[in-house]
Amino acid sequence: MEALKQGSDALFILLGAILVLAMHAGFAFLELGTVRKKNQVNALVKILVDFSVSTVAYFLVGYTVAYGTSFFVGAEQLAARNGYELVKFFFLLTFAAAIPAIISGGIAERARFGPQLIATAVIVGLVYPVFEGIAWNRAFGVQDWIKATTGEDFHDFAGSIVVHAVGGWLALPAVLLLGARSNRYRKDGAVSAHPPSNIPFLALGAWILTVGWFGFNVMSAQTVDKISGLVAVNSLMAMVGGTLAALALGRNDPGFVHNGPLAGLVAVCAGSDLMHPLGALVVGAVAGAIFVAMFTVAQNRWKIDDVLGVWPLHGLCGLWGGLAAGLFGSKALGGLGGVSFAAQALGSAVGVVWALLCGFGVYGVLKATVGLRLSQEEEHEGADLAIHRIGSTPEREATW
Repeated sequence: MEALKQGSDALFILLGAILVLAMHAGFAFLELGTVRKKNQVNALVKILVDFSVSTVAYFLVGYTVAYGTSFFVGAEQLAARNGYELVKFFFLLTFAAAIPAIISGGIAERARFGPQLIATAVIVGLVYPVFEGIAWNRAFGVQDWIKATTGEDFHDFAGSIVVHAVGGWLALPAVLLLGARSNRYRKDGAVSAHPPSNIPFLALGAWILTVGWFGFNVMSAQTVDKISGLVAVNSLMAMVGGTLAALALGRNDPGFVHNGPLAGLVAVCAGSDLMHPLGALVVGAVAGAIFVAMFTVAQNRWKIDDVLGVWPLHGLCGLWGGLAAGLFGSKALGGLGGVSFAAQALGSAVGVVWALLCGFGVYGVLKATVGLRLSQEEEHEGADLAIHRIGSTPEREATW
């Protein structure tokens, strides 16, 4: 029976890893459909190469920083318990690699390729694992401090703060240090629209992410005996809540509609194991509203050229999710309890501040040393031709 459980747990978390790996295709197509045609190839290449760099950085350094586990041992030891620890690494790697995928959408269309890969290695190898270890492995004594201060641990079941808020708040300094795309904001105050290049690909990316998210959330249990149908239904309710709110407030705009479910899913991650489904519906709807409102304000009023809106989608909706777990996870609002709003606020603040400081540090150093941005000529030509020497439809372009 023990051998059967070990095999079942390894298979369970492997399936979760595969589902979250598939989400990276969603990141790729969401960005491809949003950027202009001359940057579509770059969007696809960035996500794949970022994932590969993330794998090496997390295997060699990041996983050890977060969990104290090293893979520099014999294969016989690694294969013990059906290789569960290796498959667990694979599963958690797919979370870690989501950080550069999130950032990629914010800095699209004008960021240099090489410096972003350097940033990916540093972020996945060092920056992200520090907070991951704090939240999920009680590292560095921070959880003990939060519990001593508030009476409860900081709770983040599937990463509203650990993954999404950290990714979104790391992206904000990168976007600010890069500056807006050329001609995005004119001197007369006008805002030049850069509409999505391909709505079907944008929608495909959103659907792939949405489906994969059920592996992201449900399989965060990590073992079969801890699986919860509550997590699955709460994820579903938050998804539809975000969609409907984005539809209403976004006035039927397909870009908002397809980012709405993602906003809801970002927000429900932290408390998906605690909330009542009606609470999850409200949390998702609020997240959808946050995304539409703050994307519009950031782009048009504050002139923050965050191409895919990753700061409002992941940064702000993730922060809302961390706080919402303390509200809708409480028994007073129909949840299972065992969570404190004060603990959620404190832990969320630690994650946001850490991400902001590291974002300005990593991208500030890169900007001052090797540079972050394509030249004006390269940006005008497009990242596809400037970096990869080929467009997304080369045969058609050759005949025109």
